[in-house]
Amino acid sequence: MSELVPIPSPGTPLLLGEEGAPLVVLLHDWYGRLPWLEFYGDALARIGFRVSIPDLYDGVATTDDATADQLYQGLDLGTALAVVDDAIDAERARGSSRIGLVGFSLGGWLALLHAQGGAVDAVVAYYATIGEDQHGVIPCPVMLHLAEDDEFEPTEQVESFIDRLKDHGTPVARWSYLATRHGFANATADGNLDRDAAALAYARSAGFLEQHLDD
Repeated sequence: MSELVPIPSPGTPLLLGEEGAPLVVLLHDWYGRLPWLEFYGDALARIGFRVSIPDLYDGVATTDDATADQLYQGLDLGTALAVVDDAIDAERARGSSRIGLVGFSLGGWLALLHAQGGAVDAVVAYYATIGEDQHGVIPCPVMLHLAEDDEFEPTEQVESFIDRLKDHGTPVARWSYLATRHGFANATADGNLDRDAAALAYARSAGFLEQHLDD
């Protein structure tokens, strides 16, 4: 592999904010836990959330697409979901009673899958959906941030996913961002970064989380 970025404290969550506050678990995209996620998490911590940012790749991240694909292909789904469970359980033990998930691409897919288990109170997914073969009921509000031009999440797939959410009675808020591509919020691997769209999506996510996680 090439373009690997070492991560401090590999395999352990990065924790921000006050213990016992409503928890937000941030799940990275296929590049891994790159520095921009800490800035996103710090912004959430400043408005009163406890933030946990797990490392799903056990100590490495990358800014290279081919390397990211190799890392993604090596990820075990059951292990990744267990990492999310562990992050939630650890902060519940420290007093966090309301839980939200925010995920980006790969992380958004994992967040949506995990939310089907009923352990969280809100989920935000950036440029991610669940295919019909994996889709169950998501019993909490969902917010989706979608790119206008997304080869990984074609329009028909997105619409089918949203229709299934609505059929199951899941409250869903969707936002699409003009002239954006998949990965528009990633400020480290910034080939598709759109700063204006990323800032607006963050503001909408923060408000959504405050609405559904405040005790």
